[in-house]
Amino acid sequence: MLRQQDLTRIEVDSNTNSTENESPQGGTSWEDTTRTAGVDIQRELNRLEEIILDSPRIPLTRRTLVDEEQLLDQLDLVRLNLPIAFQEADLILRHKDELIQEAELYAQEIIELAEQRASELLNEMGLIQQAKIEADQLRLQVQLDCEAIQQATIAEIEQIRYQAQQELEEMRARAIAECEEIQNGADDYADRALDNIEQQLTEMLRVIRNGRQQLDNSQKH
Repeated sequence: MLRQQDLTRIEVDSNTNSTENESPQGGTSWEDTTRTAGVDIQRELNRLEEIILDSPRIPLTRRTLVDEEQLLDQLDLVRLNLPIAFQEADLILRHKDELIQEAELYAQEIIELAEQRASELLNEMGLIQQAKIEADQLRLQVQLDCEAIQQATIAEIEQIRYQAQQELEEMRARAIAECEEIQNGADDYADRALDNIEQQLTEMLRVIRNGRQQLDNSQKH
């Protein structure tokens, strides 16, 4: 049983140091669980062990003479503060469970955010891939259109050149024909002119011959 005077002294000490060893970060270590109400349980247990070990031994025996008053005081101190230590340990465990639950919820949120971001990235990659495919298709279509336009232009140029060559040949043929026609006309004109001159000369020759004949006849008479 606890002695009344010791209980009163211990309770006074507990009330004056209730928050001395509270963790500044809201968490509590194992060392803190044994340090309750201003009393370090682990230290008091060590003190109890020292009392026993430091007590004189009875020669030739395994017995030790212990100061009963001091030993009972130490036991009362430990016994009084053990329930508080257990309560605080229970609070620490419940707090630990809450921290674990909060950590699990936080981890779940991170996982969900990561999955959402991964899905967004996959969607973005899909859009990028689709845009790349469409760009490749557009590039191929433009290339095909350019090749078709080039082929059509070459064909049109060949057609124009062929038509020009045909027109040139026709113009050449017409020019040759016109030249031949002009040449034939000139030949006909020259022939007619020469024929006319020939006729005139023949007429003149006839006149000359008639004149000479008349002269000859006149000389004979």
